[in-house]
Amino acid sequence: MAQNSGKASKAKAPNATRRLRMGLGIMLTLLLVVGGKLFMVQGLDVGGMAEAALNNRLTSVELPAERGSILDSSGTVLASSVIRYNIVVDQTVNTKTDSFRRLQTVNGKDELVTVTRDQGISELASVLGMDRDALRDALTGTRRYYIVAKDLKPDVEDKISKLQIPGIVAEGTSKRVYPNGSVAGGIVGFLQDGTTGQAGLEQTQDDILKGTPGKRVFEIGADGLRIPVGVDQLTPAVNGKDIKLTLNSDLQYFSQQAIQSQKDKLGAEWGVIVVSDVKTGNIIAMADTDAPDPNDPGKVGPQDRGVRAVTAAYEPGSVEKMITAAAVIQEGKSSPLDTFTIPPTYTVDGQTFSDAFEHGTEQRTLAGIVGYSMNTGTVMVGQRLSKDQRYDWLRKFGIGEAPDIGLPAESKGILTPADQWDGRQEYTVLFGQGVAQSTLQTVRAYQSIANDGVMLQPRLIDSYIDPDGTEERVPAKDPQQVVSKDTAKQVRDILESAVTEGEIKEAAIDGYRVGAKTGTSESPCDDGKSGFCGFTASIIGMAPMDDPRFIVEVVLQRPKGSIYGITNGPVFRSVMSQTLRTFNVQPSTGEPARLPQYAK
Repeated sequence: MAQNSGKASKAKAPNATRRLRMGLGIMLTLLLVVGGKLFMVQGLDVGGMAEAALNNRLTSVELPAERGSILDSSGTVLASSVIRYNIVVDQTVNTKTDSFRRLQTVNGKDELVTVTRDQGISELASVLGMDRDALRDALTGTRRYYIVAKDLKPDVEDKISKLQIPGIVAEGTSKRVYPNGSVAGGIVGFLQDGTTGQAGLEQTQDDILKGTPGKRVFEIGADGLRIPVGVDQLTPAVNGKDIKLTLNSDLQYFSQQAIQSQKDKLGAEWGVIVVSDVKTGNIIAMADTDAPDPNDPGKVGPQDRGVRAVTAAYEPGSVEKMITAAAVIQEGKSSPLDTFTIPPTYTVDGQTFSDAFEHGTEQRTLAGIVGYSMNTGTVMVGQRLSKDQRYDWLRKFGIGEAPDIGLPAESKGILTPADQWDGRQEYTVLFGQGVAQSTLQTVRAYQSIANDGVMLQPRLIDSYIDPDGTEERVPAKDPQQVVSKDTAKQVRDILESAVTEGEIKEAAIDGYRVGAKTGTSESPCDDGKSGFCGFTASIIGMAPMDDPRFIVEVVLQRPKGSIYGITNGPVFRSVMSQTLRTFNVQPSTGEPARLPQYAK
């Protein structure tokens, strides 16, 4: 019996060993499966689970780019931005921990240190200059969003970021300031909601000024606390470019004061002054009445927030006679001393024209026709041009083409094709009626005569300046030879004689030779109905005539009172004199032109 029992035990032993080996095999297989799975997930991350988990822990804060400044020609700031930060707390995160860890440098090495909440509050209070207990109250509670401090400078924000206090985030903002207020306010423009250009250069140059925002990315744990040794990436913001203008802010201010005073004195609806450099086309001043202060543009009505020198098109009146004179001289149809017998009224093709003053039949020179602004004589001499020539010369002088200086809503004016002119319009365009243009278009035409017949496109933006200081000058557009140098000289003599011998003596400036022309036209009513609701009065001139440097035009819309008693001459003289002084232009030395106004 005992022997049989031993045999049974020996029979069972292999079975037990077999079961043990099978169990170990199963365990090893399971370990291999689990290990392989861990390797796949954590090592190879075939499904991107680790990356997804990391992304869930990442949070980012946008770092605003500093908006570029707008400067005048000498670097005076007309618009600038400063970066400021608001410190915001998620109280639910900040309150739920008595301590946190942060990475900081200790004895020259980066180490993880534990910081109590009280210590963090004390450090933050010191940076903010706040009372410690008041700060503790601000950080404690259940609000997910609470502003602790506003309008902090970047260096303060950087100190707070390094504290790595749970629940604390810095939100960047950009604050736009306009140190010179309404000086060039319409030109500079303003921002909507403090971020996007709404008017003026702020609008048209928005992409250049605003730059590219940066970003700070860091890891947040499941408890809402920042992970000290986690991802911490910084993409710096790229600041916007500065824009340097051709304007002289001192002369801009002077011009705005001058035209505002004239507008208020005569009860006009609005007024404009433009000052242009003959040799470069640069706009030195472009003044509007009731100009907006970009710091508070709502103080003026919407109609006053633009730049009327480029947006308002009106019939220019007799200033257009310069173009007629230049055209007939260049075409060889007349010369300054050609004589014309001019009756009290002049009728052609059934259309009768008269002058602003009564006169008998007179013998006038072309210079005298322009010098005394005679519509009758202008039609008589302009007849020597065909309809197509009259149209073509207006186009050559830039009428019907917007100046394109970078401002919103620039008008190209109204120049109807010659084949659509009616029987009267084909003659009225010769003296500035039946055609509409902006002040800057008129200035551009006169600039070409002052510049020996070479038209330069007006320039308002002089250059763009990168954040590193590199300046990229905006090139001038291709100049155009409109009339010959000789024709330009003859027309200048006509304009100067209008001051020395004609009716525009009020434009004379002591020590300087001046050429000028006045203009008056009827202003249509705003309601679009037939009839007129006042006059547009203007004067444009250049100086010094021995070597013209500057053009100044003054325009006044619908002044009150008799048009015959209204003059812009003193305003022109004041602004031109100030311009000559500002740029240290030496007094004239040559003798002025004195072309006879009457035939001998």
